[in-house]
Amino acid sequence: MTPPNPSLLDASLGLSATALRLRAQRLDVIASNIANASTPGYKARDLDADAALRRTAQSGFAGQLADARLSYRAPLIPSLDGNTVEMATEQAAFAENAMKYRASLEFLGSRANSILAALKGGEG
Repeated sequence: MTPPNPSLLDASLGLSATALRLRAQRLDVIASNIANASTPGYKARDLDADAALRRTAQSGFAGQLADARLSYRAPLIPSLDGNTVEMATEQAAFAENAMKYRASLEFLGSRANSILAALKGGEG
């Protein structure tokens, strides 16, 4: 099966836009874990954004996300109510991913500014 052609914008921005989307998805997953920290039986999940980004880069189709697979997090200390959310783990993952999201956003902004400068012919 041939993937659809990436848009001109996706092709111009390369993996930067894809990385930003993956980081945003992971932030949503982690935020959901944190929100359900006291829900009995809730199973914490995670999304390996780095692996999904590698698969996307290897596929050669930067504008199309490789499937970002959700997995369940194994708790270090099992709780009696079956909830596997560990706040320290979630907070660390959230902070790390937020930092990577910001870096992706800054890189994407820089890339967009370069494209705009090229379109303007290097003026102002």
